Amino acid sequence: MVVWLVAACEIGFWVLLALGLGARYLLKWRRTSVVLLLCEPALELVLLAATAVDLRNGAEPGWEHGLAALYIGYTVAYGHYTIRWLDGHAAHRLAGGPPPPKPPRYGRARARHEAKLWLRAVLGGAVALALLQLAVVYVGDSGDVSSLRAFQWTALRIVGVYGLIALSYTVWPRRAPADADAESAVEAKAR
Repeated sequence: MVVWLVAACEIGFWVLLALGLGARYLLKWRRTSVVLLLCEPALELVLLAATAVDLRNGAEPGWEHGLAALYIGYTVAYGHYTIRWLDGHAAHRLAGGPPPPKPPRYGRARARHEAKLWLRAVLGGAVALALLQLAVVYVGDSGDVSSLRAFQWTALRIVGVYGLIALSYTVWPRRAPADADAESAVEAKAR
């Protein structure tokens, strides 16, 4: 049941996002779009409640409960960022707005950008770890919590690997090619 609910929440996230952005830019219904986009966090609350009820009803803690915690952590950390990013693209494509700024590609600016994204991963990992620890305490000695503990290690590994990737942009920054300076000057003049 929990696996299907995780899938339904993921699909619901994108459906609500498409409806919200469509209402905002195609139909010009700003209030409706705000309501639709504010429904996004309700999906995670439903998933959290369903997972707790599933565990309370005696379900053996399994990988699906760990997946639910990782999903909630991801959406807490990256949900608003994703919505803002897609809103910028929708404004550009559907409402004639300016093109959204692209992330930096080179040097320290790229390293800062990757570090900010890694901090989001740390937040998502912390949320997932906290939810998994609450599930471990909730289940207590009455069940096997090894799968929940395994997902805690999975969350830590994800954050660690992402940290190494972000660190690589600091240690080995990509240098802009010589012709990139000319390209960026042309792009700046075009804006």
